[in-house]
Amino acid sequence: MSQHPDISVIILTFNEERHIVRCIENVIDIAKDIFVVDSYSSDRTCELAESLGANIYRNEWLNYAYQFNWALNNLPIKTNWVFRLDADEIATSSLKQQIVEQIHKMPEAVSGLYIKRKLHFMNKWIRHGGMYPMYVLRLFKFGRGHCEQRWMDEHIKITQGTTAEINGVIIDDNRNNLGWWINKHNNYAVRETVDLLNIKYKIREENPIIPQLTGTQEQRRRWLKIRYASLPLFIRPFLYFIYRYFFRLGFLDGRRGLVWHFLHGFWYRFLVDALIFEIQCKGGKDCRSVRRIISREYGIHLK
Repeated sequence: MSQHPDISVIILTFNEERHIVRCIENVIDIAKDIFVVDSYSSDRTCELAESLGANIYRNEWLNYAYQFNWALNNLPIKTNWVFRLDADEIATSSLKQQIVEQIHKMPEAVSGLYIKRKLHFMNKWIRHGGMYPMYVLRLFKFGRGHCEQRWMDEHIKITQGTTAEINGVIIDDNRNNLGWWINKHNNYAVRETVDLLNIKYKIREENPIIPQLTGTQEQRRRWLKIRYASLPLFIRPFLYFIYRYFFRLGFLDGRRGLVWHFLHGFWYRFLVDALIFEIQCKGGKDCRSVRRIISREYGIHLK
């Protein structure tokens, strides 16, 4: 591409040497600047990224929202647009072409662009069970958006202007093994526990995306999550898996799909309920006691 669009790419990393070269090489032709904000990786992530011309910054990890907002507030961003990309994601050629052709034509009022996200698991596209299409707001005007301050399920929130959709797809294609995925979701489960308990007990202040059944996809998902949180513990993971695997045709994704939908749609949700149940058994019955137990047991100090 002869001329880079007016875009800075921000990639948050921790031990991503398996993915970082692919990620940077994928967007180097559409980015004026690429910023890697690393959480003190112990592998060659920063070395590889720097060799490809990325700007490397380091900051201690708290959660995704904190890290991404730190990046927005501290990086020397000089472009009009910011593109949020995870290290294990790539933009398709059609998406990049659309960005090059359309980004400079966007009306001034448009501050954010929704992009379709496609999930690959065990080298297979998971296209059923409500997994596709998923619309994510990843491209937005610098200074007109930030990440919600949430421990889980965080989204970019536009603070000024409107949003639109752009054709093309981001592919989530993590190449780590299943053991890595399980460890990752063990950690996610604690954050999801905090998120669900916050819905019930209001244990921390937030300025979230407004839940709305008739709104954007993320607003609908947030509305449904609140309803999910009101269902009985240990029953809701069964209901959710049945809904995803049978009613949303997850079984059409084959054996790899069975692994994905069972682990992500049932095992992970059941683990979250078990953690909530444990906190309740230890006396977590109100805002103050829940905050105290989360701080003592998991080292998460909620403000």
